[in-house]
Amino acid sequence: MPKISHIQPAHLPDTRPFGFSQVAAAKGGTCIFISGQLAVDANGSPVGRGDIAAQTHQVMKNLLAALHSVSATFEDVIKLTIYVVDYKPSDRAKILAVREQYIASDRAPASTLVGVQSLVSEEFLIEIEAVAVTD
Repeated sequence: MPKISHIQPAHLPDTRPFGFSQVAAAKGGTCIFISGQLAVDANGSPVGRGDIAAQTHQVMKNLLAALHSVSATFEDVIKLTIYVVDYKPSDRAKILAVREQYIASDRAPASTLVGVQSLVSEEFLIEIEAVAVTD
């Protein structure tokens, strides 16, 4: 079974209140790389047009489905990369509020949030990719 550690180095700011760890380390196990997920339902239809919270919720559901397909959960995720169209600081609170429904704050993975001009199609506001480690 892999050992996953969430580390807050003493010389770096405490990022736990912001929903991520400065460092996530995994020893042993299998690495899983999940492509960026968009706010689409099982038929590929967009969900939550114009609503960052609704789209984040659908993206997290899609990530969970991808994780389950390899017998993993959000507890196995060590890194998230989040892409947000026309990012505004107020978006982060909305995204974090949804993310906290899926990821425990004491096991928050290393994360990067990137503001982008656009995604694959104009109806999408957010895309999230993940790296997980399982045994």
